[in-house]
Formats: sequence, C-alpha cells, structure tokens
Amino acid sequence: MNRQKLAELPPPPGVIGSLRDGFYTVSSHVWLILLPLLLDVVLWLGPRLSVGELLNPFFRMAFSQMRTTLTSASDVQRFTAYQSTFSEVVERFNLLSLLGRLQTFPVGVSSLLAQTLPKATPLGSQDVIQISSLPGSLLLGFLFTVIGWVLGGLYFRWVSGIALGDASQTAMISFSWVITQTLLLSVLWVFALIMIVFPLMIVLTILTMFSPVLASGLLLVGLFFSFWLIVPLFFTPHGIFVRKQNAFSSIFTSWRMARFTLPTSGLFVLSVFLLSAGLNYLWSVPTDDSWMLLVGIAGHAFITTALLAASFVYYRDMNVWLQTIFEQFQHKPNLPVQRA
Repeated sequence: MNRQKLAELPPPPGVIGSLRDGFYTVSSHVWLILLPLLLDVVLWLGPRLSVGELLNPFFRMAFSQMRTTLTSASDVQRFTAYQSTFSEVVERFNLLSLLGRLQTFPVGVSSLLAQTLPKATPLGSQDVIQISSLPGSLLLGFLFTVIGWVLGGLYFRWVSGIALGDASQTAMISFSWVITQTLLLSVLWVFALIMIVFPLMIVLTILTMFSPVLASGLLLVGLFFSFWLIVPLFFTPHGIFVRKQNAFSSIFTSWRMARFTLPTSGLFVLSVFLLSAGLNYLWSVPTDDSWMLLVGIAGHAFITTALLAASFVYYRDMNVWLQTIFEQFQHKPNLPVQRA
C-alpha cells in the first residue's frame, strides 16, 4: 500500500480570534460608533416622516376586498389581527429609517430604531410630518435610500481601514470609488430582490393570511435550500473595501471564498447573526419614552460596529490563507512515497 506524505498545511483563521480583533478595534477607536449612534438618535428624537394617511386608505380597501373571501370565524379573526398589525406598522413607519441599513442589503449603517420604529420619546410624542403626496413620498424614499447607501459605503470604509490597520492601503481606496461601487452593488441587489425575493415574500404573505402552517413549512424549506447562499451573500461587499475590487469582482471573490471555506465561514456568519440578533432583544428592552433607551442605542452601535470590523479581519485573513494554500499546492515538489 502506497501513501503520499503531504506537507503540513497552516490552520485557517479562527472565528474567535477575528471576533476578538473586531471588538478590540472598536474599543480602541470608539468614535467608529458615532454614525450608527447619531442615526438612531435622529430616528428617536427627530420628526417622523409618515406615509400613514397616504397608504392606509388603499390598504383598507384591499383588506376589505380580501375579507369577503373568508368564510370561517377563525379565519376572519386571524385576518383581523393581521390587518391591525399591518396598519400599525404602516402608521409607525418613518421614511427617515431608509437612511439605516435595510436588512436585505449588504451595505449600510446599522440601526436599531429603523427596526423597532419608535413613536414616543422622553420629551413626549414624536413630531409627525405627514407626506400626503405619492410622488413626493416616492422621491423622498428614493433619496433617503441612496443617501443611506452612500453613508453605508463611507461607514464600511472607515471601519475597514481601522480594523485592518493599513492606513496606506486604505488611503488608496478613494471615497469616489467606494461610493460608486457601493451604489453599483446595491443596484444589483435591488434587481436580485425584484426578480427572486419579492415574489416569494408576496406568496408567503398571502399564505400566512390563509394557512400559517403551510406558510411556515414553505419558509423552512426555503431557508434550508438558501443556507448555502448566506455566506457568499454576507461577504459580497468586502472585496470593495479590503482589496479595492469592483462590485462584480467582489461578488466573485466572495463566492470563491465560500466555496472553499463554507464550514468555518458559516460558523463565523452564524456567530455574527446570533450575537447581533440576540443582543438586539436586550437593547430593545427600554421603552421608547425612557432615557435608558440611549444605553441600548449605544450598545447596539458598539456591537454591530465591532462585528463589522471582525468581518473585515476574517475576510482578509481567510483570503490570505486561501492564497497560501493554493501556492503550496501549485509549487509543491514531488514528495517521496512510503510503502506501508
């Protein structure tokens, strides 16, 4: 029996080490949390740009038409509860929340209150500015979304530059390059959502109103088959800020890295998700009218910025490790063969 003696390969970057470096970076440069902190303060203490009076009449009409198709009392009760929740979300929605990172987009400024949508402050109820024009609301939504992408690109550049500790390399990545590639990546993401995600969400919404069990089953199946997409989607923007790649090359590099490092990279992404989502429950404990919410806002800004910094460290180290492995296999001399 013949055996080939392989050279010992270096171990891949560790998840714990990357997380540690991310938290150390932000604790040493606390000013990095200012952008997400200020955004949440504006969403909390600033005015709420509401589209409730504009959209609620259309939704009430649509719900009235859909309700006529229900026959059983249980379906009507469940549908009424869903309608009430939906109307509350529309009423609480703030157009300014589009400045924060939308959960389905890869680049943006993380925001706690863009998810919780507060209605009160320690100073009283929020000032509400009703947007009664449909073209005006669409224009503001578009402008706030684009501004959010730009702010997200600048935020990612600042965090990546400090986390990687290479000021000269970061200085080569100009603000104009970052903004251009961030906008291109975000536009590509919009087209992907329109073609794939939005139709699925519409189907799930309709199924939820009529059969929550069937909708839950379909959602679980979708999550199972989409698991292998999570890691490459998570790292799609990182090549722009770490390696000065364009949006297309950054997407390709992310898929390439995920192909060879899925178990370890999947563990890293899972750790980031659990830490972020789990601690969000803690940050959201204070009520909207309590000054203690400011502690939650600051905590959320610190944790999410530290996790972002950790992702840049992990991305850099993992790609360096992959390059080392590829070079060893390409230049490895013929090794002696041992006979068992």
